[in-house]
Amino acid sequence: MRRWLTSGIELRNASSDADYAAVVELQQQTWGDSFDDAVPPPMLKISQKMGGVVAGAYDGAGRMLGFIYGMSGFRFGERAHWSHMLAVTREARGLGLGRELKAFQRELLLELDVETVYWTYDPLVARNANLNLNRLGAQPVEYVEDMYGEDTGSILHSGLGTDRFIVAWAIGSERVAALMEGGPAAGPTRDKPPFPVDETLVDTAWVEVPPNIGSILRSAPEVASAWRRRTRAQFQEHLEDGYAVTGFTWRERAEPDAGQKAGAPSVSDAGGDAGAPSGPDRRYYYRLEKLEGTETQ
Repeated sequence: MRRWLTSGIELRNASSDADYAAVVELQQQTWGDSFDDAVPPPMLKISQKMGGVVAGAYDGAGRMLGFIYGMSGFRFGERAHWSHMLAVTREARGLGLGRELKAFQRELLLELDVETVYWTYDPLVARNANLNLNRLGAQPVEYVEDMYGEDTGSILHSGLGTDRFIVAWAIGSERVAALMEGGPAAGPTRDKPPFPVDETLVDTAWVEVPPNIGSILRSAPEVASAWRRRTRAQFQEHLEDGYAVTGFTWRERAEPDAGQKAGAPSVSDAGGDAGAPSGPDRRYYYRLEKLEGTETQ
């Protein structure tokens, strides 16, 4: 399958040795040369033959600007896909290629009768939370402490471990179709993002995350570690109590804290660059609700 964007960028399946080599090279550029978990060309090819996805975004000269990789199989007795990696070159960031690659992946998997796609992301990365929850319509279903171990050798993981949300993306649902196919935007449970942070709502909890955890990790590692410890404890406590993550939002920094506990990282510690979607004066929150019939993982 091939698809062209209005910018002239081509989305297509990887199919040549050069394509697979470019995927490996972009892994190294993104996660670092010492990354222990890079996926080699043989595994990329085998995954593809078993219903997996290895696809790239290419410029007019055929240079790879981004790729997406995942494996197909069964989860909970149903056909499913695990989307393991997505990366975009530094110079192509800001073009929306992450979302376009996910949309292309969805098209490929719907043809294979896959209904649910799973992947992981770091809950502290606000930009990814906005993409996954608000723009794609995925839902966090499980919090895993150190999903990939304490240290993978990647410069992206050093000092913070690899705590992850597992998200489920119901690619055939009306909500996801509305988001991906140009229909009206799918709003969260109560309103469209950015929905208000309202601490008075019954059976609702709010977990704040920093605007740009990468910037904090570089400038103040101890503050980044404090963010991890605090949010890990909050997410684990709420999920164990039967809450579900139902949204991601932001508000202006001038408003009072949303239930910030004593000793938690202050707003001034959060760094000056916003992670998602933009704006240094925004603060970012997950909403968790105790919904009727919610079951913990």
